[in-house]
Amino acid sequence: MKTLKILGLLALILSLGAFSITPDPMADGYRIGDIATDFSLKNIDGKMVSLSDYENAKGFLVIFTCNTCPYAKAYEDRIIALDKEYKAKGVPVIAINPNNPEIQSGDSFEKMKQRAADKGFTFPYLLDEGQEVFPQYGATRTPHVYLLEKTSQGNVVRYIGAIDDNYQDASKVEDTFVEDAVDAMLAGQEIEVKTTRAIGCTIKV
Repeated sequence: MKTLKILGLLALILSLGAFSITPDPMADGYRIGDIATDFSLKNIDGKMVSLSDYENAKGFLVIFTCNTCPYAKAYEDRIIALDKEYKAKGVPVIAINPNNPEIQSGDSFEKMKQRAADKGFTFPYLLDEGQEVFPQYGATRTPHVYLLEKTSQGNVVRYIGAIDDNYQDASKVEDTFVEDAVDAMLAGQEIEVKTTRAIGCTIKV
C-alpha cells in the first residue's frame, strides 16, 4: 500500500511538472504598449499581406478568427461592419485564421476562400500557416482582437480582447469595446478599457 502511495505521488509530481513546462499561450504574448512585429501571411487571393503594405494606415484591427467556431460566425457581420466603419478612417481589419487545418478541416485554405466569398468579406483573410503568428500575439480564442496604433516606433498594441459584451445578440450589446478603443485612439485620447476577456473557441493546434 505504501508503495502504491509513493508511486501515486510520483505520478502526480510528474503530471504537475508536465503542466509547468507546457507553454502558456499568453506568457510571451503582447501586452498593452508592446510593439507588434510585422508578418507576411497568405491572403485568400494567394497574395502575401503584411502590415507594412498599408502605408497610409493609422492602425490596424488584427482579428484572429476562423470559419468553424460558432462565436467567430456570430461576429462575422460585426467584423465586416468594423472594417467598413474604420478602414475609411485609416484602421482596417486584418483577419487571421490561426487554426491548424489538419486538426480542423473546416478551416482549410480552400474553405477560407469559400467562407469569405459567401459572407462578402471586405478585408484580408490570412492563413497563419505553420501557426507562427498567433503565439507571438498571445491569442487564445477565436475571435481575439488586437488594436494596433501605427507610430514612428512601430505598431503599438492599444487594446486586446473581445469585440463587445454580447456575442449572442448584436442588438443587445451595451459595451462596444473595440469601437470605443478605436474612437479614443483616433481622437488621441486615453483608451478607458484596454483589455477584456476574449470569448470564443480555443485555437486548434
